[in-house]
Amino acid sequence: MRKLACVTFGLVLLGGSLSNNGELRAQASPVQTHIGHVTESFQATPNQQGLLPTALAEAKIATQHAGLALKSPDNLDAIKLHAGHVINAIDPSVEPKGPGLGFGVKRAAAGVAQHIQLAAKSEGASANVKTHATHVAAAANNAAARADEVVALAQKVRAATTAAEAAGLDANKDGRVNWDAPEGGLQQAQTHVDLLKKGETQ
Repeated sequence: MRKLACVTFGLVLLGGSLSNNGELRAQASPVQTHIGHVTESFQATPNQQGLLPTALAEAKIATQHAGLALKSPDNLDAIKLHAGHVINAIDPSVEPKGPGLGFGVKRAAAGVAQHIQLAAKSEGASANVKTHATHVAAAANNAAARADEVVALAQKVRAATTAAEAAGLDANKDGRVNWDAPEGGLQQAQTHVDLLKKGETQ
């Protein structure tokens, strides 16, 4: 959560682009418009909320369903169901059915990076906007990359033939279960969903 909090704080610091109540000023410049797409409203998102709130909401859904999968460690069908729900919230282009909002963490995070960079490149962007936009974009790009890791893990869980395999196994007998093939499983998916969510709020 810290990364997203830093992203949000950085956006608020961007040259007073937002009014005291968080709304965009009436005569929005291109800089303010793009910052608004990140924080306040973006037409393509569910309920036309900002890209950052959308990423947070989808990450919350993914975290919830990763946790639900862990509550049924011996029920392969339940584990696979919730792994699919995690994928849906992270990237609905991979799994279109599920409880997610239909936008996905990955797409929303990539949108945050794109629009904050557009704000920084817009005419009239202050040094403050340019500095913080770099940090916001880096954090958002990290979240988008981590989203791919989570989807890969969740797909591995869905391909498992036993609950034990879905939970993850120490294939190379080194005393730990890593996230990558052939070992990664449900617990590693939960760990990476948590990291993704934490990355969104730092």
